[in-house]
Amino acid sequence: MTILFTLIVVLAVLALVVPGTAVRVLREYERAVVFRLGRVLEVKGPGLVLLIPGVDRMVRVGLRTVTLNVPVQEVITRDNVPARVTAVAYFRVLDANRAVVEVEDFLAATTQIAQTTLRSVLGKAELDTLLADRDRLNDDLQKVIDQQTEPWGVKVTTVEIKDVEIPENMQRAIARQAEAERERRAKIINAEGEFQASAKLAEAAEVISRNSTTLQLRYLQTLREVGGEHNSTVIFPLPIDLIRPFLGTDAKPEN
Repeated sequence: MTILFTLIVVLAVLALVVPGTAVRVLREYERAVVFRLGRVLEVKGPGLVLLIPGVDRMVRVGLRTVTLNVPVQEVITRDNVPARVTAVAYFRVLDANRAVVEVEDFLAATTQIAQTTLRSVLGKAELDTLLADRDRLNDDLQKVIDQQTEPWGVKVTTVEIKDVEIPENMQRAIARQAEAERERRAKIINAEGEFQASAKLAEAAEVISRNSTTLQLRYLQTLREVGGEHNSTVIFPLPIDLIRPFLGTDAKPEN
């Protein structure tokens, strides 16, 4: 009787334990890498997965896109400027078998590759490129990281540089450089304006010199402009012909 009772208890325990170890349910975004006596089988899932207790071992792998925040990296740019750079990478597993078999921990490995590549690629770029041409740098980072993670069955879809911090003294130097650049542009624009104005004045002088009457008309126009409202200044243009006799320009030299 005791033996029968013991056998019933053992069967009851096995009935409770075996389904828990032999049956797995995977979600739509999960896959199962099953090892049977150490040998990898075909990827299973989603849905119900049956295992042989004590023989099969299952590893779950998610296929959803993972957001990887790359920690702050100290970077020395090509023009010897120190900077602190943070980035974010998006990747997903395409081949669950390779993600488990080819690398011990694909998440940690991808993180280390992203950090190393970030320092390597940005170290070849100048500070101006890092600040103004991030799209190209993002593409370069994505391609380099993806090439290294491809043997693991991991696809890196996007890499974005989030923030770039530079020392305060370098920020002041950049501000002075920007101010000097603005002043240079202002001087160039002013010089171009003076050049264009002098060219137009030369053309106007050439037109006026062809007819003396145009000079007098210009005098009258100037008088009208000056004699506006709330102005007590009076300008009267005196023709040169009236005072020319008094200047002695027509007098003949004495013998």
